[in-house]
Amino acid sequence: MSDSDLPVVLIVEDEPDVAETYKLWLQQEYEVRMAQNGDEGLEQLDADVDVVLLDRMMPGLSGDEVLERIRERDLGCRVAMVTAVEPDFDILEMGFDAYLSKPIRSEQLHETVDNLLDRSEYDSLLQEYYALVEKQATLEATKSSAELAESSQYDELSQRIAEMRDDLSDTLGGIEDDSDFIATLRGLSDDEDN
Repeated sequence: MSDSDLPVVLIVEDEPDVAETYKLWLQQEYEVRMAQNGDEGLEQLDADVDVVLLDRMMPGLSGDEVLERIRERDLGCRVAMVTAVEPDFDILEMGFDAYLSKPIRSEQLHETVDNLLDRSEYDSLLQEYYALVEKQATLEATKSSAELAESSQYDELSQRIAEMRDDLSDTLGGIEDDSDFIATLRGLSDDEDN
């Protein structure tokens, strides 16, 4: 965390009006930094940054390239792609933690940042699980059942999620079903907040 003791959110967005809107929405609860392109975003990225809100389509370095470089630095920050780009199966290879399709609302942005901050406190297995579930949900929201059924990548993703759920269930004490699993994860989150 930064000197202000507030979580740091870095907004990397090439549209100044959009970036200012996000800043206005977030500045009461977070220290907000802004960058107008990928290079500037990477310059402002340091160990104090907790969450990056990253536009996918920018001149110069694209959001995809910035995301790769963020992950190469291994700073542990969470990254939300905030973009008008329609998600496709290529997102399975990307290292983001959340994917928001523009336009977004203030509540949605706050909820995403809060969730990412909560996730950053979980161990790496749980972080990977949430990232995969986020990708699955994004694809399910934008692809037809037929497209999903035909995709071997989606099938592998679903199998990996099921395996990770089993691993996490074993770690958390043999949880029997999804509702117990979700309740246990929420309980862990609540315990960390107290």
